[in-house]
Amino acid sequence: MHLTRRHLLGATAAAGVTGLATGCEPERPAAQDGAADDPPALDPASWDSVHAQFALDRSRAHLATFVFAPHPAPVRAAVATHRDGLDRDASGYLLANEERLDRAVLDAAAGHLGTNPDQIALTDSTTMGLGLVYSAIRLRPGDEVLTTEHDFYATHESLRLRAERDGVTVLRARLYRDAATAGVDEMVAGLAAALTPRTRVVALTWVHSSTGVKLPVRRLAEVVRERSPEALLCLDAVHGFGADASTPEQLGCDVLVSGCHKWLLGPRGTGLVWATGRAWARMTPVIPSFDGRVIGSWLAGGGGQPAPPGPAHTPGGYHSFEHRWALADAFGFHSRIGPARVAERTRELADRLKEGLAGVRGVRLVTPRAADLSAGVVCCEVPGVPVGEAVGRLRSAGVVASSTPYRPSYLRFGATIANGEQDVEAALRAVRTLV
Repeated sequence: MHLTRRHLLGATAAAGVTGLATGCEPERPAAQDGAADDPPALDPASWDSVHAQFALDRSRAHLATFVFAPHPAPVRAAVATHRDGLDRDASGYLLANEERLDRAVLDAAAGHLGTNPDQIALTDSTTMGLGLVYSAIRLRPGDEVLTTEHDFYATHESLRLRAERDGVTVLRARLYRDAATAGVDEMVAGLAAALTPRTRVVALTWVHSSTGVKLPVRRLAEVVRERSPEALLCLDAVHGFGADASTPEQLGCDVLVSGCHKWLLGPRGTGLVWATGRAWARMTPVIPSFDGRVIGSWLAGGGGQPAPPGPAHTPGGYHSFEHRWALADAFGFHSRIGPARVAERTRELADRLKEGLAGVRGVRLVTPRAADLSAGVVCCEVPGVPVGEAVGRLRSAGVVASSTPYRPSYLRFGATIANGEQDVEAALRAVRTLV
């Protein structure tokens, strides 16, 4: 028997959901005329139509949507539908729909990644995924973990905590000296020099949120296979996921971790972990799963059917289900436009930003100009103007930018498919006032 959450909640609770047992959904709430939730039908071939799916305040140029995304109309509608069903009958709606809706999310994610849904675990964020992965990988005394100086706090802290728990050696490599002039050969050489026969995990970030540098992951994966064949290449992919159309197979990584509320513009508070069979086999789940096969094993006293690795590593408990289940609609929105077309648009807007910033006298572009070494994140420096002051002055001028949470900190922009050329031009005009 395939068990589900209702077996944990008990037969009495399950018996009360006969009205919803078919998995039906409540009607989507009707929107008032002219409301933000009543946009025109999506024409995926028109960027104006894509922009219209977002309820952004268009009196501002929002160039930080990649940090914490606004929801496009299909996602807003899905969240509202599931929220309404849960508010009407929380336990009934959950028990009747959870298995089907979770499967829809996994199938949509697998379609986007070009993989099997059983290889995907669902999380709430990139940070949660990194913490789970770097806690789950089994390591022995003497094993080494290699990361870089360029990685974000979440990776560094996850590895520091792992080292404190069991004494694993964590090393950091420098891949480039100057982001603006970083090259593939320099990055490959920097990683290769730090690899040893004892390296068992290589923790990298696809696109650096500190500088906008996009790593040549495939080349780096080849070096890892050659120098440290037992090592797992684990990738924080959050600033490439949705901005670049490459799949994990094309990247050559063993583990890919990403939140879905950045460049994918998915529901806030959603994320995933994908891993190869080789990588999952070297991990032990950290948080109990609520997959029915795991529950069944517990009820059987430890025996029973094991769950596939992705579901086995998906943290159990209760979640923001209206957001998690709306993730399928986010993938659907992305799919209708086309991942390759989204990536091309992201590069186009980023190139426009980089060219414009490079042409402003007194501004130093930090992000590489080369399209193969950058994605959507664009960083720059305005000498003599503190970053916090620059962000504040830009906001006063109607441009929403961000600062990189690193030392040194840079002024940072990112144009997603929620943006248009007019937002880029507004940002460039505002930056010129800083100098």
